[in-house]
Amino acid sequence: MKRSGRPSRGRYGRRNHQQNPLSGPCSSGERYTTGAAQSLGHGDEESPSTSSSSTGDPSVPDLPGFYYDPEKKRYFRLLPGHNNCNPLTKESIRHKEMESKRLQLLEEEDKQKKKIARVGFNASSFLRKSQLGFLNTTSYCRLAHELRVSCMERKKVQIQSSDPSALASDRFNLILADTNSERLFTVNDVKIGGSKYGIINLRGLKTPTLEVHMHENLYFTNRKVNSMCWASLNHSDSHILLCLLGLAETPGCVTLLPASLFVSSHPGTDRPGMLCSFRIPGAWSCAWCVNFQANNCFSTGLSRRVLLTDVVTGHRQSYGTNSDVLAQQFAVVTPLLFNGCRSGEIFAIDLRSPTQGKGWKATRLFHDSAVTSVKLLQKEQCLMASDMAGKIKLWDLRTTKCIREYEGHVNEYAYLPLHVHEEEGLLVAVGQDCYTRIWSLHDAQLLRTIPSPYPTSKADIPSVAFSSRLGGSRGAPGLLMAVRQDLYCFSYS
Repeated sequence: MKRSGRPSRGRYGRRNHQQNPLSGPCSSGERYTTGAAQSLGHGDEESPSTSSSSTGDPSVPDLPGFYYDPEKKRYFRLLPGHNNCNPLTKESIRHKEMESKRLQLLEEEDKQKKKIARVGFNASSFLRKSQLGFLNTTSYCRLAHELRVSCMERKKVQIQSSDPSALASDRFNLILADTNSERLFTVNDVKIGGSKYGIINLRGLKTPTLEVHMHENLYFTNRKVNSMCWASLNHSDSHILLCLLGLAETPGCVTLLPASLFVSSHPGTDRPGMLCSFRIPGAWSCAWCVNFQANNCFSTGLSRRVLLTDVVTGHRQSYGTNSDVLAQQFAVVTPLLFNGCRSGEIFAIDLRSPTQGKGWKATRLFHDSAVTSVKLLQKEQCLMASDMAGKIKLWDLRTTKCIREYEGHVNEYAYLPLHVHEEEGLLVAVGQDCYTRIWSLHDAQLLRTIPSPYPTSKADIPSVAFSSRLGGSRGAPGLLMAVRQDLYCFSYS
């Protein structure tokens, strides 16, 4: 009596000596040559759901359920990966291809001493056009900045600290430059668990040394930092506003930290003991108000609610929403607060309107996925927004229509911010694939794709800060990238 599941004899050879590659069991190390694959019959095809990855070579047939390795020139069977020590899965194949591409890009950057801009984009051509009157001063400056971005070189920054052991073990999670780009607020993941904060003084960020000093503080938390921004309470950038997500039974909170806590030898005008903390359930985002009609106020994006808090008086206003608010930014000229939601909706709150009623929603835009970042442009007629589907769109707030899209950004579920720099005419964003991409703000041209110095990982997505004056008013334009324990500077040549 024939057992079910045992492979039968056929044209592939004897049982237990040469198995049918589509019906018999196969380890991740078993191989099949191209000739053997071509001899397979149509009756052995599997469903499209188990189809192998495309090899990109038309001479190699696509074998359902198998993967062809172009380096080893043989087929490997795709396995589920549940009970195997070294399974070959679609995820592992994709990760291997991404890592190979990243290493190739890094090698090209290291070998290429002088970076080359895109074809037809060089200094001599548009300098000549400017001299002939075909380019105005604004257009010429913008093109010059774009050329420099494509020629930036990576250099490692030396960080000095009173605790060198912490620099070797703590990993960068988030970085945020202040208004003048003189300081860099950092959130570092501690090895023992939780996060701690620090401030890096960027005034020493000058070539060829590129040496900075980190001021640390014992203040730390076991909560995850969802959002943060600089706050101007006593003077410009006097505090840091942090939005912390709750864990288990511990509620989330919004914390206002004086920047002087991190400079013990120079207390400044802030009292180190002045610390404001508000416990709020489901805190996702925060923003500091820079409009004079709502002075000393900050907003918090909660689960289906927006909370506006006055730091001085303690007065609070609550606005109900239909979804979690993941991103926020205040307007400067008009008393509006723009919010991006998990549902994909973007709406503005008119701060002059009462919380009750329907009049407080001033503008409504819609994305197809959760909105993770919103950025107002200087004239406040346009809004930049990104979502968890990797879409980056520029919206005209007057017509409520999308006027430009920036292609290439990668995101599936991560909370990734946008960095808009109108002075340089640039848009910077880090994707979930750990690549930092820089676009031209005016024509959506992708100018530069920068690979991470480390392999792609969910825990190693770089955090970046771009400024036209790194280190202060006399500083040079450039990009700072923090990943793991390292800080890199991509300065203009």
